Amino acid sequence: MSKKTFVTLEQIKEIVKTYPTPFHLYDEAGLRANAQAVKEAFSWNKGFREYFAVKAEPNPFIMEILKEYGCGADCSSLTELMLSEKVGMTGDDIMFSSNDTPPEEFVKAKEMNAIINLDDFTHIEYFERVAGEFPKTMCLRYNPGGVYQLSNGIMDNPGDSKYGLTKDQLIEGYRILKEKGVERFGLHAFLVSNTVTNDYYPTLAKTLFELCLEIREKAGVTINFVNLSGGVGIAYQPDQTPNDIYAIGAGVERVYNEVLVPAGMGDVAIFTEMGRFMTGPYGCLVTQAIHEKHTYKEYIGVDACAADLMRPAMYGAYHHITVAGKEDAPCTKMYDVTGSLCENNDKFAIDRMLPEIEMGDYLIIHDTGAHGYAMGYNYNGRLKSAELLLQTDGTARLIRRAETPKDYFATFDCFEQYKDLS
Repeated sequence: MSKKTFVTLEQIKEIVKTYPTPFHLYDEAGLRANAQAVKEAFSWNKGFREYFAVKAEPNPFIMEILKEYGCGADCSSLTELMLSEKVGMTGDDIMFSSNDTPPEEFVKAKEMNAIINLDDFTHIEYFERVAGEFPKTMCLRYNPGGVYQLSNGIMDNPGDSKYGLTKDQLIEGYRILKEKGVERFGLHAFLVSNTVTNDYYPTLAKTLFELCLEIREKAGVTINFVNLSGGVGIAYQPDQTPNDIYAIGAGVERVYNEVLVPAGMGDVAIFTEMGRFMTGPYGCLVTQAIHEKHTYKEYIGVDACAADLMRPAMYGAYHHITVAGKEDAPCTKMYDVTGSLCENNDKFAIDRMLPEIEMGDYLIIHDTGAHGYAMGYNYNGRLKSAELLLQTDGTARLIRRAETPKDYFATFDCFEQYKDLS
């Protein structure tokens, strides 16, 4: 089976005249259409807001596009806070959800008036000690433990997750925060990752909405917003059916009306923190075939490597591959598609049926718009590639240049004998 690409061979040939492969390319039209769809799908909720998970694609140009559609930023580190601030996001534009948090990050989040989401019961005392008085708005992250199961099977095992508070800790935490002067309260949970089912958000929403009623009864606290976090995934495999964000939004609305509205809580705002769903399908890694090897298997070596996209090497994750210009050619050859790292897991595909590949062909590796460039690294001294935006007029814009050896050696500038490297 095949997946459609948003860039053609002719466009790639034009782009490489200025920007050599490999590079990550993002589809502006797709990003905009998807952000609009998310906004429409939850328009029934007056307080709805998507807080884009910055870790998925920390590029200010992408963040600025999403900001046009009302998106805020979900941050989990000091540098993500700094980046969001530079994009013009402060205060309620930011959800700060971190774990094992250094003190300076809580201080920065409070200085920016971000909504702070505490991951652990001990962080209540810790926050007050390192950052002082609590803000008027605070959020707590819930972990129900055990396994999380939908009608179509077990989705994940929150009991093994390092994130969140138990229910008893949560209720006691709200009591303490109320005593400390907090006036607005949020409830957050992230229980599964990359689900390709329209049932996850509605099922999670029902769990959290019912918990809101229990919190009100036991802690005397009314929850003002429920953050469903992320977990809404994308169809990496070509035979998967993508999530329908309109069906997901309607499902959340249904349980909202079943649980919260009859309880007099029809003004609770719904937040989401999607990353993969917002940008994943709208990015690709474009790379060129530069070597072929014929031993016990057939190998195609490309000029990208796991430093550009580590998900296949790290997780064995599937990313579909299209040979540009051969979209309709029969897939008659079995290849391992490899990079140049000195690690045998540096493979974008294993035993993948593809059209016959010739040296110089361009390969499009799909769905790298989230957790692609962002997870890059410099092992073997490999340098991270450029990021380009395929604009709505069909032209490519550089939104992050490729790294150079000067970038790689820059942190040696404290040693006089190595300054010529940087």
